[in-house]
Amino acid sequence: MPAAYSLVLALIVVGPLLGRGYLLLRDAVSTPRSYLTDSALGLGDAAPRAVPQDALIAMLSPVVDGGVIVKAILVGAIWLAGWGAAVLVREMLGVSLGPQLVAATVGIWNPYVAERLLQGHWSLITGYAALPWIAVGSNRLRVGPRSWTDWGMLAGWLAAAGLTPTGSLLAGCVALLLASRRTVLGTAVLWIATSAPWLAATVLSGAGAEPSDPAGVAAFAARAEPWLGTLGSLAGLGGIWNGTAVPDSRTTPFALFGTVLLLALVATGIRAVSSRLPSDYTAATRTRRILLGLAVIAVLLPALGATGWGLSAGEFLVSKAPGAGLLRDTQKYVALAMPAYVLCAAAGCRVLAGWFASIRDRDDVARDRVARTGGVAALFIVLTVISLPDLAWGVGGALRPVHYPASWGRVATAVDAPGDVAVLPGGMFRKFRYSGSAPVLDPAPRMLPDDVLQTGELPVHGAVVAGEGVRATRVEQLLLHGGSAGELGRLGVGWVLVERDTPGPVGDSKTTLEQLDSIYSDAHLQLYRVPGPITEHAASSGARRAAGAAHLLWAGLLCAGTIVSLWGSRRRIRSRSRTRSQSRSPE
Repeated sequence: MPAAYSLVLALIVVGPLLGRGYLLLRDAVSTPRSYLTDSALGLGDAAPRAVPQDALIAMLSPVVDGGVIVKAILVGAIWLAGWGAAVLVREMLGVSLGPQLVAATVGIWNPYVAERLLQGHWSLITGYAALPWIAVGSNRLRVGPRSWTDWGMLAGWLAAAGLTPTGSLLAGCVALLLASRRTVLGTAVLWIATSAPWLAATVLSGAGAEPSDPAGVAAFAARAEPWLGTLGSLAGLGGIWNGTAVPDSRTTPFALFGTVLLLALVATGIRAVSSRLPSDYTAATRTRRILLGLAVIAVLLPALGATGWGLSAGEFLVSKAPGAGLLRDTQKYVALAMPAYVLCAAAGCRVLAGWFASIRDRDDVARDRVARTGGVAALFIVLTVISLPDLAWGVGGALRPVHYPASWGRVATAVDAPGDVAVLPGGMFRKFRYSGSAPVLDPAPRMLPDDVLQTGELPVHGAVVAGEGVRATRVEQLLLHGGSAGELGRLGVGWVLVERDTPGPVGDSKTTLEQLDSIYSDAHLQLYRVPGPITEHAASSGARRAAGAAHLLWAGLLCAGTIVSLWGSRRRIRSRSRTRSQSRSPE
């Protein structure tokens, strides 16, 4: 029942997206087909932020449409977030069906999911979904015999979370904090192995190991929502840096009402979660307390990071420590509060049911509490949905499929020779007529079979956060200043794509384009070939083999962990069925 219920909620959330078309919203870009370029392996000029997700889709999209793959992963992630929350509270609290459904609702129906959907962070939601499952697996390894099925479950979920580097960090934090002294080494080895694609890419490309622009710390700091302040916004699982990537209800004083509702439900169960239950193992109590403490830290640290001295500390860190740019979007890490929130909401449901039963003059308070738990659970579910009413149906219709012009497929076919692709207008974000009013990442890097140069520069709040793409920046400046075709060739550029139906800077690029050979042109796109010799700037074969091996290791752990988890779940279901059958049979 929790699995079916969570699937229904997931379909309600992403419903409009399930029609024909592709997800293209802010940072989310799905395309019919993508390619295993150097950038997809994390070996490009910019930091490997989309590793291994890009390589996974590049490997699967020749068989299954890339848009279908992304939609399936997104629906699966939201579904598994709710189902995992239900499994977590069942194992950690021993609650009945009603509180499990409350946990599933809180795990899915909250501002964090809404805001990350609107920002286009579909792969981050996969890491978010893995957190309750990782907590379950870590607890099983702590309290029982360390079976290969439990290790396999942990490996599979760490790999699933590792679809993006931030998801991997979230998962590793939960797994390592919950590991016992006897399991911490094995957990660390699994986490490093499942992080192999982005770790290898960082070492091999060097882009991710460079210090980041300090301006990104303030630009991506957590944001206060109406009447809440930064701390209140984060406690309500909101506060994303982008004020345009929030549900409409979070832009009005209703945000205060919704946050109070959510926190009130959570508050009812804090004491029960932190206390030792009569049937508890000591390890189970410790696990719940660790998750509670982690939730407090996950809210407080991003709030502190948005203060003056917190911003100063963050700027110092990212400018001095290679790879620290992963930490600049601090609101991402509020996801770590989710396991504790669902535990508290489920426990509070049972606590209130017991309280209502105790105030009546009944002989059998326990039986009355069980009878009332379903009603309290229904109330909790309704209040959770009311706290964020516009999450339904694609976050108020913002999630909807788009349809690319046929020009993209023709251009992808026309790019039939080596050489990187430069794109005009300048910048990484676009506003197409067919994609809606929100800016979207340029789909060219995932549409074309050759590497598309990207500067990594991000426009935020009217300013620009510098990226890592040094060669891409040189190429863009060369085009905007009307440089020579020969210089483009020396920089490794074999093609120039002009996207005609989006605004953006083009500078004096007409001077450069006149020196190139026009290959394809229509109302949407124009493709040019750079004449003359093209200097090779591709990653070495050794780097590609090493990055490929890291991706294969990750994929192997994901597949093996999934199979082992399914096998272990089947055994557990059979064991519970036998136990119930034996308890019902007469002695």
